[in-house]
Amino acid sequence: MIKITSLLVTLLCLGLMPAEAQFARTYVSAASGNDANDCNRLTPCRTFQKAHDSTLAAGEVTVLDPGGYGALTIAKAISVINDGIGEAGVLVSGGLNGITVTAGPNDAVSLRGLTVKGIGFGGGNGIVFNAGGSLIVENCAIRTLDGSSGGLGIWFQPNASSHLGVLDTIVADNTGSGIAIVPRGGGSVAASLSSVQVINNGLVGFGVQTGLGGSTATINAVVEDALAAKNGTAGFYASTIGTQPANLMLIRSVAAHNGTGILSEKNATLRIGQSTVAANAISSRTNTGGILQSYGDNHINSNGDGDPAIPTVIAKK
Repeated sequence: MIKITSLLVTLLCLGLMPAEAQFARTYVSAASGNDANDCNRLTPCRTFQKAHDSTLAAGEVTVLDPGGYGALTIAKAISVINDGIGEAGVLVSGGLNGITVTAGPNDAVSLRGLTVKGIGFGGGNGIVFNAGGSLIVENCAIRTLDGSSGGLGIWFQPNASSHLGVLDTIVADNTGSGIAIVPRGGGSVAASLSSVQVINNGLVGFGVQTGLGGSTATINAVVEDALAAKNGTAGFYASTIGTQPANLMLIRSVAAHNGTGILSEKNATLRIGQSTVAANAISSRTNTGGILQSYGDNHINSNGDGDPAIPTVIAKK
């Protein structure tokens, strides 16, 4: 018995004990899942976190039926997929995050068909990206996040170069901003949004800001076919603290019923084309050197400030 125990201790110390098996595809089920299972198709797990931990890098987690699957911290390239089985949700409270991404510099993370919802009790944030190569959020709903230190729908704060893509997603009814891109490190940060709705958020619907906390990152964001409505501070917002470029382009998008429709501050550049700015308290505004430019093909009507014209820039051919 002494020899067996000694051998066991030696193996543990050397890291030679068999590791738990991981799979390229794992499954979660609210109906039949159990985190004591191995996450295979016939023996699914109960929570996103257990499935993530049982999935190989670059693999995927598949949702089998509707239900709540708990908070998730992502530490590798992975996809979490719900393709139309009903709501696959994460409830947020206690000042925590629904989904946190802290992955490797080349890791691609994809979230599809998920609901992230705040339920009070201390508030929190929806999706928080700290590190990774890219994050794609597709066909998701992120709502009712609140709290004095939270209330952000999607908080993209990478520590190095990265890319955010948001497609066919609604971010609404949060006490902070809907989607905020605020890098913490250096490099180049890109964002691409298409068919996104940011509605009734307390601060900004969609915003980019460089230079915060000494960050040296640059931002280039393109938003198309988006709706920013009834956001407290601004529908679309660009700002920079210092000299790092922050560029935001709006194409075929709508800013309506916001405090300010479109807002550029502190040397950031916001360009807008083929878009509508209507029924905002203030249609458009620049502060402290912000640059706001139009391609001359927008519709600006029924705003509380009398619809002043946006300076026009001729697009390069």
